[in-house]
Formats: sequence, structure tokens, C-alpha cells
Amino acid sequence: MPRLYLATPVVDDPATLAAELPALLASADVAAVLLRLKETDQRTMISRIKALAPPVQKADAALLIDGHAELVARGGADGAHLTGLAALEEATPSLKPDRIAGVGGLATRHDSMSAGEMGADYVLFGEPDANGQRPAAQAIAERLDWWAELFEPPCVGFATSLEEAYDFAASGADFVLVGEFIWADPRGPKAALIEADAAIKKAHATAPAGEEHG
Repeated sequence: MPRLYLATPVVDDPATLAAELPALLASADVAAVLLRLKETDQRTMISRIKALAPPVQKADAALLIDGHAELVARGGADGAHLTGLAALEEATPSLKPDRIAGVGGLATRHDSMSAGEMGADYVLFGEPDANGQRPAAQAIAERLDWWAELFEPPCVGFATSLEEAYDFAASGADFVLVGEFIWADPRGPKAALIEADAAIKKAHATAPAGEEHG
């Protein structure tokens, strides 16, 4: 059954988010939270991780830091999300075997396979690059389907809409990463998260026989 992976907005002051997370994480099946930190000095970033780790971990979710593998242990987080093979290679010694090392920024199928061979705990497909460009949703779905069919490590689909969340779950994603469209929803993030959770479970339940992976 696919599960949600919730990306935070870029966090400067963590107080509001820390107060909001318990109810949010109780409302849907969220496996992990990806913390996006505003760039500042290390001490400040570590204190922000420490403020957000307890509400996430109390909800039985993992807290991953976007980049900054060197802060994971010091902040009490569960792992890091890295962009590209070089970042994965550099961070693996400090994260493994006790913490999660996930990776995105994989432009080719060969890069994806290399990440798997390097011990990535998951591969992410579909996130925007530095210029904000990303593959078409159909291409992301095809990549997820290919990976889920052939490889053991989990794959994550980066969804920018409810429709993409459904499609990526139907294509075999183990996790669906949701972020901006959840936080921007005029009904509030809780309603959007519940809806996304229902969509990926429905997609999994209605996938044709032989197309369910994992």
C-alpha cells in the first residue's frame, strides 16, 4: 500500500509548523516528513530540526532533512534526502547503517540503478531541477512503473497535484511525495492531505492485477 511523504515549506521559524504537525500527521497515513530548512548557520538549523523531530517521530513518521546530511545526527533526525549520486556517495558513510539515505536528481535510468547499487534507501522521480523544470507526468509514471517492476528499493513519485498523486500510486510508487499543493490548498493542509491519502489508496486498490508492485 503506497504511503504519503510530506515535504514541508521552507522552514524559518519552526513554531507554527511544530504546533500544526500532530493533527496533520494524525489525519493521514504519512510515512515520512521531508524538512526543508532555510539556509542559515548550522546551530540555528540544528535547533529547528530539534523543534520538529519530536512531533514527527511521535506520529511514527521519519523526519528526513533536505540535504545537510551532516546535521541529521546532531538534530535527532532519521535521515537525509540527497540530490544526485555525488551527494549520496559523500553522505552515505555518515548516515549508514543507522539512518536513511534517500536520493533524487536522477536524470537517467542508469543513474537510478547506480543509486540503488550504492545503497540508497529510496529513489525519487519527478522533482523539479534547479531551473524548475521536470519531466512530463506520464514520463514520471513510466519511470516509477519500470523501477517498481524490476528493483527492490522503494521508489517515490514527486506529485504536484492530486491527479499526479493518484497516477503515481497507480504506477507502482511505494511513496508519493506531496508538498506545495497541500500547503497551498484554500481548505487548509489537513483537508488536502486527507484527500491525497485517499487518492493513493484508491489508486492502489483499483490497479489492474499484475500492475501492483511491492
